[in-house]
Amino acid sequence: MAPLLALIVGAALARLAGLLGVDALDAWQPALRVGLAALFILTGIAHFTPRRRADLIAMVPPRLPRPDLLVTLTGVLELAGAVGLLLPTTARPTAAALAVLMVAMFPANVSAARRRLTLDGRPVTPLLPRTVLQLLFVGTALTISFGP
Repeated sequence: MAPLLALIVGAALARLAGLLGVDALDAWQPALRVGLAALFILTGIAHFTPRRRADLIAMVPPRLPRPDLLVTLTGVLELAGAVGLLLPTTARPTAAALAVLMVAMFPANVSAARRRLTLDGRPVTPLLPRTVLQLLFVGTALTISFGP
């Protein structure tokens, strides 16, 4: 739920800043970029914190090799993606790449839900709500990539 809040609060605060005179944020498109960047900063950092890293490694489907390396790689990509979203010249291709990354990582969420894993001591989000969230996140990235 924290990633959803980061997206909503980040976008809303960015849009508010635009309404208050920050020209670079004077539309929903750049505000969405800020919100999605906030989401990826939050999730990217989680890949490197001891408290969450072990849980994320456990989420990687067992058939994939080197789950520790995959978690590191996806964390780096998420953080780099957050930066790319904030740069107007790279925002569109970055958003498209992040949409692909989210689709590629979704099987880990499916695997975690089916194996009833925990994240930070709490059960992972059940599959149906997680799928809805994933569609929202991917849809936001695609809106940034292909929107006005």
